Amino acid sequence: MKKVIIYSQETCPPCHAEKQWLKENGIEFEEKDIRKNDQYLQELIELGAAATPATIIKDEDREEIIMGFDQAKLAEILGI
Repeated sequence: MKKVIIYSQETCPPCHAEKQWLKENGIEFEEKDIRKNDQYLQELIELGAAATPATIIKDEDREEIIMGFDQAKLAEILGI
């Protein structure tokens, strides 16, 4: 089972689009709003991301980081 974490913020249209797309495809995710929690912002910076959304997809043996709403890459990794 893959775990999906999305770093987002309210004022980010691509963030809203990605979350909607994930919901439409039945993918559960954990949202980390960088404007509501400074720790999340720090985690985002440590990932090397400069903008939202940034998405982490983890499973037992690997972790993928996707910068921006890259629907094709998300679909490939999530097997949609």
